[in-house]
Amino acid sequence: MMSSFSFLDIQYNLSKRKFLRKPSRMFSRDKQNSGVFPIYWPNMEELKQVFNKFDANKDGKISPEEYKAILKALGKGNLLTKEVQKIFEVADLDGDGFIDFNEFVEAQKKGGGVKTVDLQRAFQAFDKDNDGKITVEEVYELLQKLGERCSIQDCRKMVQAVDTNGDGVIDSDEFIAMMTKTMIIC
Repeated sequence: MMSSFSFLDIQYNLSKRKFLRKPSRMFSRDKQNSGVFPIYWPNMEELKQVFNKFDANKDGKISPEEYKAILKALGKGNLLTKEVQKIFEVADLDGDGFIDFNEFVEAQKKGGGVKTVDLQRAFQAFDKDNDGKITVEEVYELLQKLGERCSIQDCRKMVQAVDTNGDGVIDSDEFIAMMTKTMIIC
């Protein structure tokens, strides 16, 4: 694995269609490590959307600076120089100092897909107050930090679309169901 913070974590934090009660027993260490839970693989369209978020200047490649900017916006600034350097050493297959889309896809394959722990980290990125719920305000705050242009009403619609039990927030089970809906189970 390249890093404790994978490229796919960004997917969960950026997708406007995919948003966010208390974390369930699903995330217990014993079950996570026992192999009971499936591993998911995002489709190529989703990977391209994530890649495009990193590629801020739209030149077809991700620079270390673009990668750092996304990490900083997500509050992961502590992973800056050394971690980013290690990630690029692994992912930059042609050694040009950048990660193109093919290298990005290969890095995802090396990461082994999306595991339950990855989904838990993504949920926690939205759940800023750690109350086990993702509110409209938490969605709005994170999207604003990432430079997304959306209103609080847009975020309310996103939450309503995912909130299957009608409590006005997204719990971990709803989040996982939403995040894995278009993924392939490995």
